[in-house]
Amino acid sequence: MGSGIMVRAFAQAYRQALANASKSGVAHETVQNIRRGSKMMAEPEARQVLGITEHSTWEEILQKYDKLFENNAKNGSFYLQSKVHRAKECLEEVYQKKAEGNS
Repeated sequence: MGSGIMVRAFAQAYRQALANASKSGVAHETVQNIRRGSKMMAEPEARQVLGITEHSTWEEILQKYDKLFENNAKNGSFYLQSKVHRAKECLEEVYQKKAEGNS
């Protein structure tokens, strides 16, 4: 009987904690960070995948991305398409941070 009360109290406290986290947006943000962190690649790897240098412009990156993505779409290599897409995402974040820093 005592353990049943403890289980119900714990479940109620857990539900309340989730509700509080949802109100503040913490739960959604945490889930997004976990998803993003598990799939992110490092900047040097992203540059290597796209075949660009540190001094490449954003337009050059997009051109390389489009070319590599389309080439791998024709040949049916979803793995390579995924790598190319993750590389673009990584560099997009880097370039956005640079743009925010310059503003």
